[in-house]
Amino acid sequence: MRADRPLIASVVFLATGLSLILGYCNGTTSLNAGYPLAASALHLDITTTGPAVLGGVALIAFGLLLLLWALLAAIVGQIGLLSGNSREPDRIVSSERILE
Repeated sequence: MRADRPLIASVVFLATGLSLILGYCNGTTSLNAGYPLAASALHLDITTTGPAVLGGVALIAFGLLLLLWALLAAIVGQIGLLSGNSREPDRIVSSERILE
């Protein structure tokens, strides 16, 4: 099982969802840095309204599902490599010449 296509798709869906949410947000950001590091703070207010919220959340959820699928595919692929039962396309189809 190959994990490259679901991984690429998950990154695209996650990036698109985050860009929808952050692109249409009306918020503020503040950073307070102080000498004692315990006094430092980062504050983000993200307020997104309209269809971008629903679309962004749906795309992020689908991207996370694809990322989970890619992780499971990578684990199954590695287990197959360790057990010696790797089923790569070049091993399934023999490379003998039909026409000689």
